[in-house]
Amino acid sequence: MSMHTVLGREVRMPVHIRLAHAFMATYLVPAAAAQQLVDYSGLRLLRLPGGRAMCTLVFVDYVDGDLGPYNEFGVSFMVRHHTAGGGAALGDLAALANGKAGVLIHRLPVDGDFTLAAGRGIWGFPKELADFVVDHDEGTRSGTLHQNGQLIADLTVRPGLPAPSRRNTASSFDAYSHIDGITRCTRWQMRPSGTRARFGGADLTLGDHVIAEELRAIGLPRRAVMASAVSRLAMIFEDATVV
Repeated sequence: MSMHTVLGREVRMPVHIRLAHAFMATYLVPAAAAQQLVDYSGLRLLRLPGGRAMCTLVFVDYVDGDLGPYNEFGVSFMVRHHTAGGGAALGDLAALANGKAGVLIHRLPVDGDFTLAAGRGIWGFPKELADFVVDHDEGTRSGTLHQNGQLIADLTVRPGLPAPSRRNTASSFDAYSHIDGITRCTRWQMRPSGTRARFGGADLTLGDHVIAEELRAIGLPRRAVMASAVSRLAMIFEDATVV
């Protein structure tokens, strides 16, 4: 078991999140433009039929975990695993269906100094401070994110119908990060319950912040392909390895 010191406090690995709430919207964006945005990572996006790639916007409320309570907003893209070779769209679809793809965390604003230091220092996650107004109550979920007075995003999700649950089943996949010229891979285990999902179901307003401009530049569509919410989410983050 490894251990890290963050702002004078010891963090033992793996890090456990016992309770979090989350809601998200997933969009299909032009893969060529999105690939240019994430070329810095050295990773290749999953290319789906029609030359599209998957981009997900997510708000997470960490209620009980080893890093304390905080809010988080993520911009992520589904990518090929760094050990996989090149492939066609059908191969990328198979990797997505079989859980053999990864997710690149491109942006990750948070509202806590400790989680910022831990996220950047332990896993290389691109955390930065921002201001959150979020509602994770049952029914419609909403989140508004500002930084330095500029609106980044205002997202409302109508999560729809209960999704089939697999009790006592955790899903694991690799999360990729990149800061200071280094790409890292972190094994990430999730155990969700109370998941609701639907096609469409998201209303998004982008502001004038650089993160919003990035999303516009890659052709983020007005309509999400899917929206979902998780009422109870447990997670485990292992140590990162350099890719």
